[in-house]
Amino acid sequence: MVFKNREEAGRRLVAELMHHRRDPGGLILALPRGGVAVGYQLSLALHLPLDVFITRKIGAPGNPEYAIGAVAEAGSRYVNQVAVDALGVSRHELERLIQAQEKEIVRRKDSYRQGRLLPQLTGRTVFLVDDGIATGSTFMASALAIRSLQPRRLIGVIPVGPSSTIREVRTHVDELAVLMTPDPFEAVGNFFMDFTQVEDRLVMEYLHLAEEAMLERTPPSPAS
Repeated sequence: MVFKNREEAGRRLVAELMHHRRDPGGLILALPRGGVAVGYQLSLALHLPLDVFITRKIGAPGNPEYAIGAVAEAGSRYVNQVAVDALGVSRHELERLIQAQEKEIVRRKDSYRQGRLLPQLTGRTVFLVDDGIATGSTFMASALAIRSLQPRRLIGVIPVGPSSTIREVRTHVDELAVLMTPDPFEAVGNFFMDFTQVEDRLVMEYLHLAEEAMLERTPPSPAS
């Protein structure tokens, strides 16, 4: 199975989640940037609000695509100590890498939310969405951070990922919707015909369109 693009992956995931449609406490939190395109389609079909949860991968020195951990907007950190030790990353270097990503989180919060705070998560059903995972560092850091905010249920939503990582992810969520666990697995982008990078402008457009769709479905208030 190969997805045409991220939006198609989102539409295919809807079938796995229709039992949650119109959940009164439901909230879709997508990992920007790519996860927002997937989450947008879920928001439209499940009639649930869409927002972002900002977590940044900590890339290895000299190989930023290789994750040695992640840091989330709620302040939690996830470090793959095995990878850190194997690469000989010093504590000072690791802290420098973390601080750089924390600055990027602040920038993205300002851009994407325009001053709004992260919605209240306590007691809600939260859908954590990405466009695919490889090492899973970013997704698991996000799950740990969201857990600390006490949602009623945490549901992972992922189009594709390697079976070994998916097994680990299952231990961090109450429910997991996943479409493919191919073996061998090389890269998420191999399973999309179009895996063009999603720009900030498009993230904000998805959020705006999802909000408009939710408002259109909200019945008008009685006249006073």
